[in-house]
Amino acid sequence: MAPRSGRFLGLLLLAHHLILLTACDEADYSDIIQDICLETFRFQMTDIGQKLWCDWEATLSYYWDLTNCTFLIANKMDCFWPNQVVDQFFVTVHKEYFANCSVSGRGLGDPPNNIIGPFIMIPVMVTLLMTALVVWRSKQNEGIV
Repeated sequence: MAPRSGRFLGLLLLAHHLILLTACDEADYSDIIQDICLETFRFQMTDIGQKLWCDWEATLSYYWDLTNCTFLIANKMDCFWPNQVVDQFFVTVHKEYFANCSVSGRGLGDPPNNIIGPFIMIPVMVTLLMTALVVWRSKQNEGIV
């Protein structure tokens, strides 16, 4: 039984060293995605202009390219994807480019007057009409007693 446990321990140590040799170098991976993927994305986002950064239709293909770039480099470097480096990378990208965007992708603002006007006027008119109806009915019932 002792030789088997020694052999198992030896294989375990060998496997550990092989894993260390083939493991992902996260520092290099981070540098490469910054230099290649992020620089390409920055160029593309500069090209469309800051006014369109929150327009999902305008940025979707660039965002897909950025995501795919991080994935392909992770595969080439034998890194898991997604990983903590990728998560932090995209948090940084979102803080830089999409921090001022609403969830729906459109800027928040008041609706036009022709839309909001009826939503204000109809309840006001119904309230006045109901008040007038109650007063009128109460005046009619006073004389009948």
